[in-house]
Amino acid sequence: MLTQRQLFLQHNAQTTLEPLLLEFNKASGMYLYDTEGKKYLDLIAGIGVSNVGHCHPAVVEAVKNQAESYMHIMVYGEFVQSPQVNFAKALADVLPANLNCTYFVNSGAEAVEGAMKLAKRYTNRTEIISCNNSYHGSTQGALSLMGNEEFKQAYRPLLPHIKFIEYNSLTDLDLITTNTAAVFIETIQGEAGIRIADKAYFKALREKCTATGTLLVLDEIQCGFGRTGKLFGFEHFDIVPDILLLAKGIGGGMPIGAFISSKEIMMTLATNPILGHITTFGGHPVSCAAGLATLQTILHENIVDGVTEKGELFKKLLVHPAVKEVRGKGLMIAIEFENFETNKKIIDACIADGVISDWFLHCSNSMRVAPPLIISNEEIEYACSVILKNTELATNP
Repeated sequence: MLTQRQLFLQHNAQTTLEPLLLEFNKASGMYLYDTEGKKYLDLIAGIGVSNVGHCHPAVVEAVKNQAESYMHIMVYGEFVQSPQVNFAKALADVLPANLNCTYFVNSGAEAVEGAMKLAKRYTNRTEIISCNNSYHGSTQGALSLMGNEEFKQAYRPLLPHIKFIEYNSLTDLDLITTNTAAVFIETIQGEAGIRIADKAYFKALREKCTATGTLLVLDEIQCGFGRTGKLFGFEHFDIVPDILLLAKGIGGGMPIGAFISSKEIMMTLATNPILGHITTFGGHPVSCAAGLATLQTILHENIVDGVTEKGELFKKLLVHPAVKEVRGKGLMIAIEFENFETNKKIIDACIADGVISDWFLHCSNSMRVAPPLIISNEEIEYACSVILKNTELATNP
């Protein structure tokens, strides 16, 4: 009889030739448990997803209650479904006044796709600008915005009229003109290895977009919902986008994404033609119920309050001659080593020791640290001790 790993390799589409092949049957709080009972401290939260921890009781309860009431009943935007309405209202309550209308989708990439259509429709322009080393998803439109040719070249032709600028370059802002429908930019670049722009840069970007009638689209799919020490990353930079993209951490482990704008801008998808953007499962009631429970948990348990200090503790402890730099904002951190080979050796050894991490798509020499926001100081100290032990073993065998 074939094992689950053998069946996985035989019947599940593979994304690499060397999957990790870890098999888990339970997750709770900060930890994953494999089929043999081994416990792993999770430092990546499913890639920035489980912000309130795995299987938070409030999220699980919300999922159960909604599943017992109803699940899918109609495509998004036709029936009044309380989970969607309540989550959208809760988001509007914690966002600036112009971000008051939410379109729920299934994932971050879908949020990007919807926002691209919205920007073109509202401005009647076709040019979109993104950043070098950006990551916005892997669907055709989102891939067109990715700022790394290595991951795109096999899938061309992609969307036309896409331009790229350098993140945090004031000079490159001159490329934004009255022909530009939107600038798509990660508030903090994730797959580039956690790159943070200057406040002056974001101020100038906002002013340039306003002056040219260009929509500023902030991708907070990774950095939203408390990960940076504020509920939303743009709060660090004293700007407000025209469109905000969310996913990953907003569902508490359930699949959901959203693009959010003003009612005025969003209404352009409803006419000429009608059904300008449609989705069958976007805003699934169970996912929306989980999303509302996640947001309420973050707010009621004051989870964001300790994130900055926890991030600083990681930086304070992760000191070693082989660590070239520790970058980050809150619990969105990159640990840079000399090269990918060293980084991968350390990551693999940490996993063997029960601490899960990984690397970045566009910055393979850096280790990702993005744990659930509920991580304790003691767990941070333990995680850092494991990382430092394996760094020493990998660089001074």
